[in-house]
Amino acid sequence: MVMMGCAIALSHRATCMKRSVGCVLTDARGHILSTGYNGVAAGLPHCIDHGCGGELAPVGSDTCQAVHAEINALIRCKDPEKIAVCYTTTFPCNSCMKTLLNTSCQTIVYMEDHPGGRHARDRWLAAGRSVKMIENDRK
Repeated sequence: MVMMGCAIALSHRATCMKRSVGCVLTDARGHILSTGYNGVAAGLPHCIDHGCGGELAPVGSDTCQAVHAEINALIRCKDPEKIAVCYTTTFPCNSCMKTLLNTSCQTIVYMEDHPGGRHARDRWLAAGRSVKMIENDRK
């Protein structure tokens, strides 16, 4: 799957020590609208150079300083109402899911579950949208 390959490549650019995630947003025709990967806000020292401490904190503690891949892709997307599919290496967290629900995105394609992602998945499916997990062949 080409778009997931792009998301995997983007995940290698991540500067977060906790998790490396890549995201590709496409329109209904499969054209790339935007991309993102997780890392600290612009201008701050990268966690891979100077750990932020959040990499050791439990999931959901919000002490990690990384901006998530999905959010980085969304803030660079010129028209969130054209998004049809979100390809992401890790299923979105609750916060990213709520933001994606405010777009026209209908499908999330992912490789790895997010710890604690059950509520996000339930929220997405309750909105009548779909998910597709593909085999994890990350290299």
